[in-house]
Amino acid sequence: MGKKILAVLLTLTAATALFCGCSEQVSYKDGTYEGKSGVYETGDGEEDAGSGYGIVKLTIKDNKIIACEFNTYEEDGTLKDDDYGKKDGEIANQDFYNKAQKAQKACAEYAKALVEKNDPEQVDVISGATVNNTEFLEAVYDALEKARE
Repeated sequence: MGKKILAVLLTLTAATALFCGCSEQVSYKDGTYEGKSGVYETGDGEEDAGSGYGIVKLTIKDNKIIACEFNTYEEDGTLKDDDYGKKDGEIANQDFYNKAQKAQKACAEYAKALVEKNDPEQVDVISGATVNNTEFLEAVYDALEKARE
């Protein structure tokens, strides 16, 4: 648990540094950039408990984020999609499946909010998708770092 908290604190510290800086305006190159979060591990030993990582693709034009796509993946690289939360193609645990699908659907909401607000720190955390939020922010800052002029 301590590693998770440390990862969140480091992400927020990096975010503050990127956006607050030394009162200098950050400029980004036009283009499409991909960022990846670190791997989140539940640490509870459950095979289907939500471990994985996130990848974001940002399109920047005139120093603004005009498009964003965010997806999450299992540790083995499998996309978390409409089957996320199922076991062998079947819903074995309805509660887990519902939570997994809520988190999966939040990916599009995070991406849409970023385009609307153009500031990762203004994207609200969605209840039931807090791990996705951490992965989202890490991936966004990774992509923005690649886009810096």
